[in-house]
Amino acid sequence: MRLPVNAGCTLSRRSLLAGSASAAATLLPRRAAAADPPPFRISLAEWSLHKTLFAGKLDNLDFPKTAKREFGIEGVEYVNQFFKDKARDDDYIAELARRSSDEGVTNVLVMCDGLGNLGDPDAAARTQAIQNHFPWVEAAKRLGCHSIRVNAASKGSFEEQQQLAADGLGRLAEFAAQLEMNVIVENHGGLSSNGEWLAGVMRLVDRPNCGTLPDFGNFHDYDRYRGVEELMPFAKGVSAKSHEFDEAGDEVRTDYARMLRLVLAAGYRGWIGIEYEGTALAEAEGIRATKRLLERVRDALAT
Repeated sequence: MRLPVNAGCTLSRRSLLAGSASAAATLLPRRAAAADPPPFRISLAEWSLHKTLFAGKLDNLDFPKTAKREFGIEGVEYVNQFFKDKARDDDYIAELARRSSDEGVTNVLVMCDGLGNLGDPDAAARTQAIQNHFPWVEAAKRLGCHSIRVNAASKGSFEEQQQLAADGLGRLAEFAAQLEMNVIVENHGGLSSNGEWLAGVMRLVDRPNCGTLPDFGNFHDYDRYRGVEELMPFAKGVSAKSHEFDEAGDEVRTDYARMLRLVLAAGYRGWIGIEYEGTALAEAEGIRATKRLLERVRDALAT
């Protein structure tokens, strides 16, 4: 029986394809490893540019563009102080969302300050503080953020403040849950800078959408490494605080390699926000120095 004229060619083609597939398969592990996502992504906290913003040299609406074009950063963390009267301004929030989207920038969270104490001993004042945060939960939702960052200020004994803060945070988180939003607390002064205290508050709240934003540098007299380790089980964000750098490019107050090992050991794989607060370098240079350090340590830990 004679084979069709093209049968041999078809067979050869199949053999060739099979051989190519086999050869490609041997390369897949190496390619897959090269394409593995980084252990965390780098965002920019707006406070890093607070001097520029307060001086009127940068408008909040242009923050996403600045993060992307000037620093090559694709995630941003807003501070409500820089658009404090805009939470209920739908047009403004829509414009900010459009600008970030046009730049390919992810809106990560909104840091909220000046809205009252969520752990206020006065019940009426505490309720008012909770309600003051509602418009920011809604604004952050419209921006596409996953969280608002809040404070847990209170007064009283260690245990009293835990109970009061847990009440305020729990009620705010209950509201935020309706919008599928998180309420996250930064170690930001007072007892919130005590890792044991804030971790205890999280256990009292015991809500999946209430967590922490561990900041590398806001622990004051409390051991920062212990504090981050205590807060990481509840973390939905991380703030890489920086002030000064040595000649090698390392932050002089925080061992970033040690700190990031703690972060990754906790299973965290989200955004880590640059928050430069130094004075030796200008804001832009401080941001770049922090970014280089995060990238260098990230690459070393990923190998």
